[in-house]
Amino acid sequence: MHGTPTGPAGTGSGRRPGGSGSRAADREAGAAPTTGSPPAGRRSGWFISFEGVEGAGKTTQLDLLRRELEARGHEVVATREPGGTPVGERIRAILLDPVAGDLDARAEALLFAAARAQLVEQVIRPALDRGAVVLCDRFLDSSLAYQGVGRGLGSEQVERINGWATAGVLPHLVVLLDLDPAAGLARRSGRRDRIEGQELDFHREVARAFRALAAEQPDRFLVVAAAAPADQVAGQVRAGVLARMEGSRVGLG
Repeated sequence: MHGTPTGPAGTGSGRRPGGSGSRAADREAGAAPTTGSPPAGRRSGWFISFEGVEGAGKTTQLDLLRRELEARGHEVVATREPGGTPVGERIRAILLDPVAGDLDARAEALLFAAARAQLVEQVIRPALDRGAVVLCDRFLDSSLAYQGVGRGLGSEQVERINGWATAGVLPHLVVLLDLDPAAGLARRSGRRDRIEGQELDFHREVARAFRALAAEQPDRFLVVAAAAPADQVAGQVRAGVLARMEGSRVGLG
């Protein structure tokens, strides 16, 4: 679950990020979601996350979309999870280290949330506030899929801690690169990290979780079949993203 160097987590509960559980967490934290209407005088950026199983091509597609948006005159901030900040990168090293194979599932979820909190505070929120487009390799939906379903923690618990960690910041759009997990893992070369090294059944559960999230929230997800050649996938991603941005009246250059 590992993305762009500049820079995780489908649920059976039917709850959605930003639903009643997240709103309650926002109220407790005294914060409003950045992805809602901005206060008067504040510019509103656009936040897009890329999700999918291991080897789905998130890093490649994120970079291709970054180039397209920059060519259209947007400031684009590309980042990743876990990571994207000095603190986040240290947490990433722990989470992906095969030596940490006995890491408790709750500890894992909390570490992802901690890295996410730092990324929102240092990178994502400031970029959105100045009107930039933020492209993030994984965000909350990865925690819902990997920890909520894959680890069996439940989406409600994972959503609660992340609603507090992010003060309700959520992507405007989630690009789900849909790929069979076995095919994705076959694309990986070299030594697998701690997450990639999980059994195939784990990755299949994660894939089902992502698909369930997308089916529950079609307005929030753009699902693209990722088995096609990268340029074909990029064309579908580009067309889908631009259509959503045009629909929200974001300037496209």
